[in-house]
Amino acid sequence: MHNTIEDIILDHDQRGVSALRPHLPEDFCTRAAQFILNHPGETLIATGFYILSAGKHETDGPPGAIAIGNALHALARKVGYVADLHTAPMLREWLGDRARVIEFPITDVATSKQQAVEILNQVKPELVISIERCSRTSSDTYLNMRSIEITQNTARLDYLFEAGIPSVGIGDGGNEIGMGNLAAIIPTLDKLPKDPAVTRVDQLVIASVSNWGGYGTVAALSCLVGRNLLPSIEDDRRLIKHMVDSGAVDGTTGESKFYVDNFTLEENAKLLSRLHGLVEQRIR
Repeated sequence: MHNTIEDIILDHDQRGVSALRPHLPEDFCTRAAQFILNHPGETLIATGFYILSAGKHETDGPPGAIAIGNALHALARKVGYVADLHTAPMLREWLGDRARVIEFPITDVATSKQQAVEILNQVKPELVISIERCSRTSSDTYLNMRSIEITQNTARLDYLFEAGIPSVGIGDGGNEIGMGNLAAIIPTLDKLPKDPAVTRVDQLVIASVSNWGGYGTVAALSCLVGRNLLPSIEDDRRLIKHMVDSGAVDGTTGESKFYVDNFTLEENAKLLSRLHGLVEQRIR
């Protein structure tokens, strides 16, 4: 029986990301959660991954981002979100007036750098978190999991993570913001990209599905504060359905169906239920 958060979120690994586990601390979720608690100012959460085959954003990322944002909101923290034109409208629609949603333009390097400076000056976050957000590679391109370029459809949010602000990154494939921490290791492993992400973070969380990494981070936060902050299974299911109804697609197949990285709503719920069980056991 798996009994750690990290065991649970790396279960059913279909992309080989588990091979990175020996290169991270055993309790990487707890470390990330403690790091988040240690930086109590406003948090800016970046998410949204473009799926080329569909011309839409995927269902992995935003649910995990919102789970973290809601958990921080419950701890009386200020939270904002940043995404590009593919994902920002859905976030605004779902969150309403509860949170600031900033749309980062898809533009050239110089304008993107200036935009990052302006956002950071405006928000003044004490912490930036990325979940399932494509990072550029050493060749300054943005590549999807099939190593096909999506630079023209991806905002350069990386620059928000290069200003020295404390940061957390969550990913599942080797091409996301934060995976730059393991850029020397990733190309040596089967299934993972040969030209991986270069953008680094202070704390890296890996998971079989990035949303699960978000839930795992919230589970670790819950254990640290003695209060279950995880989303309910029903709320999470409603959000994923809403995303698909708003145009999002399954990231693995590019199809408009209620899946996340080829996992059904039932499989996703089972994972979230296991985290709920672990948290309830630890905080009672």
